[in-house]
Amino acid sequence: MTPRLILNADDLGLSPQVNAAIEQAHREGVLTAASLMVGEPAAAEGVELARRNPRLAVGLHLTLTDGTPTLPPERIPALVQANGRFRDDMAGLGLTLATSRAARAQLAAEIRAQLDAFAATGLACDHINAHKHYHLHPVIAAIALRLAAARGIPTLRIPWEPPALVPGAPRGLWPMTRWLRFLARRHGLQAPDRVVGLAWSGAFTAARLASVLPRLPGGVTEIYLHPATAGGFPGAAPGYAYAEELAALLDPCVRAACAGLPRGGYREMLGA
Repeated sequence: MTPRLILNADDLGLSPQVNAAIEQAHREGVLTAASLMVGEPAAAEGVELARRNPRLAVGLHLTLTDGTPTLPPERIPALVQANGRFRDDMAGLGLTLATSRAARAQLAAEIRAQLDAFAATGLACDHINAHKHYHLHPVIAAIALRLAAARGIPTLRIPWEPPALVPGAPRGLWPMTRWLRFLARRHGLQAPDRVVGLAWSGAFTAARLASVLPRLPGGVTEIYLHPATAGGFPGAAPGYAYAEELAALLDPCVRAACAGLPRGGYREMLGA
């Protein structure tokens, strides 16, 4: 079976630095897809970028932690901090969602609002995933996949990274990714067979990318990165080598390793 490849950038719309890197990596490098944060300051700029690059497959980067909500904070008090941003205590918020019916109703309302905001752009939604892979939480997964399926979104990321392919890949996510794959099948959503990017998140160098590409097994692999022209912007993750990840997507050795591999967005590579 021939390997098929999705090269995705998270955080489209987070900042001008991220947007500029995504456009450059798509036009001059190997990037084929991006995931949009609809509530962040540079989201409108990200939408314009997508419109002038129609071959870039764009999906929704559902944001429920470490970000800006789409709904007014007073409508989702269980999900936000005093400053109006989403809570950053993912474990604590996860417990709230598991035990509070009101919090789950607020969660569903915010997910609908983000889906509505994406639909309002007029872009075709190629896929759905979540910032910091928060859709691994079973309550978030159950609501998000049901609502995505109802909107006709056919594909999602399931963050399972094979340790045989990536040394240091996290092994503890296996039960949650199995559950997520079960939910996806139940709702008729498709997902890549595997993901590469968890172990190297924020440190995905050209050497690492060039080394993994020739070893991809058959089926569909999503490789995701976090490119930006520079760090230091609001919302930047501490320690992330953003410019190095952009350089990886532009690297001549990476371009050569991708030559001949079928590449595209989720829908195209999964036939969804």
